[in-house]
Amino acid sequence: MGKTLVLAEKPSVARDIARVLGCKGKGDGCINGDKYVVTWALGHLVTLADPDAYDDKYKAWRLEDLPMLPEKMKLVTIKQTSKQYRIVSALMKRPDIDKLVIATDAGREGELVARWIMMKAHCKLPAYRLWISSQTDRAIKEGFQNLRSAKEYDNLYYSAQARAEADWLVGLNTTRALTCKYNASLSAGRVQTPTLALIVQREEEIQNFVPKLYYTVKGDFGAFKGTYRDGKGNTRFSDKAFAESLQKSLLGRSYSVTRLEKATKKQNPPAAYDLTELQRDANKRYGYSAKQTLSLMQSLYEYHKVLTYPRTDSRYITDDIVATLPERLRAMAVVPYQASAMRLARGKIETKYIVNNAKVSDHHAIIPTEQSPNLSKLSYEERNIYDLVVRRFMAVLSEPFQYDEVKIEIAADKGSFFAKGKTPVKQGWKEFYGTLDEDEDDDSDDKAQSLPPLKQGQALNLKGIKIAEGKTKPPARYTEATLLSAMENPSKQITDKTLKAVIESTSGLGTPATRADIIEKLFDNFSIERVGKEIHPTAKGKRLVRIVPEDLKSATLTAKWEQQLQNISQGKQSMKKFIGEMREYSTSLVSKVIVSDAQYNHENATKDKCPVCGKYLLEVNGKKGKMLICQDRECGYRKGLTQITNARCPECHKKLELRGEGDKKLFVCKCGYRERLSDFNKRKQDSGANKFDVMNYMKKQQKEEKSKPDNNPMADLLKDFF
Repeated sequence: MGKTLVLAEKPSVARDIARVLGCKGKGDGCINGDKYVVTWALGHLVTLADPDAYDDKYKAWRLEDLPMLPEKMKLVTIKQTSKQYRIVSALMKRPDIDKLVIATDAGREGELVARWIMMKAHCKLPAYRLWISSQTDRAIKEGFQNLRSAKEYDNLYYSAQARAEADWLVGLNTTRALTCKYNASLSAGRVQTPTLALIVQREEEIQNFVPKLYYTVKGDFGAFKGTYRDGKGNTRFSDKAFAESLQKSLLGRSYSVTRLEKATKKQNPPAAYDLTELQRDANKRYGYSAKQTLSLMQSLYEYHKVLTYPRTDSRYITDDIVATLPERLRAMAVVPYQASAMRLARGKIETKYIVNNAKVSDHHAIIPTEQSPNLSKLSYEERNIYDLVVRRFMAVLSEPFQYDEVKIEIAADKGSFFAKGKTPVKQGWKEFYGTLDEDEDDDSDDKAQSLPPLKQGQALNLKGIKIAEGKTKPPARYTEATLLSAMENPSKQITDKTLKAVIESTSGLGTPATRADIIEKLFDNFSIERVGKEIHPTAKGKRLVRIVPEDLKSATLTAKWEQQLQNISQGKQSMKKFIGEMREYSTSLVSKVIVSDAQYNHENATKDKCPVCGKYLLEVNGKKGKMLICQDRECGYRKGLTQITNARCPECHKKLELRGEGDKKLFVCKCGYRERLSDFNKRKQDSGANKFDVMNYMKKQQKEEKSKPDNNPMADLLKDFF
């Protein structure tokens, strides 16, 4: 009887699987056992070939050579990881191995990692699929006891293949067309461009917004305040004279409660987390980027094994998970969750808010595993993410929040004063949040307040009337949290009812697994920039949206494509048909770029010339500070001007900016503080830090500056195109 080859996506996962399977023999790029040989990829080992692999003419970027439409897409090994590919390929041909288990990430891209390696290596082994949602020993053991034929996941692979080929066709063709046409480093893609269009559209709405003054009239009844509404229900009035006349006419008169309503209401707990909702909350509460949250989740899933699979779009679990809920609660019963978790585990667990078989596809919601965490081994950031998931998990297994709501109406002339109050009766799921769950976005004129005991007809003394002036506000700029929401539900940005209905039936822009990368790519190619927590389009981003073909900016079109990919994964649509449509669409996009009479000018051009090619350099705001880049994409020259460091200003404690070169390097703060780098180093030494500490600090800064978001060759290849 031969051995089984197990292909994991990363070395860390491979080591865990090997340990569970009893494999202890260290090999070259693998771990050997009596029955199993466990090996790994390093992300993608195989990818789609560059255009010049099809024809030498594509080595130069020329409009006349577009569109590029290979009859059959080629696969090539990635140079940086070619050694590991050769090892995996050889293992697939080893005579003592007669079976393969695909143990890459259980999702669309994980399937693509394995299938492309198998295809490139001409693997003929019978293949089976390990499909698990957590990396605990128990989950791995149960997964190997329930292996399924890889053929059952063929449609998932076809969907992944279609996604990759569509991004190649649309992204590379459109990017080359725009770059050649306008002689500027421009990129576009089927998800990236409509996302950028949302941000630019929001900026235009803000710039075109004209604020209007309005006035509200509030009556002071001593123990509470009431907001005046006219007979039509309006609380905001554009005419100040009208508000003042109300003030004069209403003062000095007697009033009584004309209507009093009491009702006990309940608020159900929020659903468990999917990746997008978790990224939103992490951005709102801690300021983490979507990419950072995904990275932290991946660590909690793969390394610490305390949370389930992160790249999920479901907020529910299936019936078969219910039996494990008490064990999961007991596992997470550590300080500070011990008392709450054990109380839930011992009592009746409420499951109606978390169980929904129909709303779970590939993976269930993000929940804790059955493995108890060692919180001391979690970083500060990992603790924050774990805390969010644990509190949400306990909340969704709890009873509704109950409260008494009181509404009162006090008749006054042709209108009335209104007030409402909310008194908690039973905290329910809110006990796990305390004040953290309060709605900070309530901008209404009659917010809930604490009301005294009142009765129908009770006489009230109006102590005063205040007129408050306000201005209508423009729509808020996107943060990463609100941008993720807009990508998930782009129908909110569409006014056409027919198009709105179409997009509401689709899955939005991208998927939970890809949205973070899309946002990062827009930052990386300087189409957008962060100003505090807000996202602003750059001059380049605004111009790019103006010159790209109109339909490529459409959120509706892109969401429909994502829905088609989902249909392919479910066997409801042909991959061949989808790719055929993408080939036709790519041809159309190139033609539209060529015939366009749009103009592109660099607003951010400087007077400094590129030392390599002589063209004028552009000043851009990178993620780590300002830099100069060459406008010619083939040149690629770039030079840092300033660097946002982790050093803190001794006066205001904000992060310092490092400017200058060599001996002239200078720390500068927005508050006006300035300090030479040499003086900074001396101050660090005088304060107890030695030379080694200072050197480590500077090396860390340099490393952060040079670091890339992902060690993923496939992502690097397609980073500008989708």
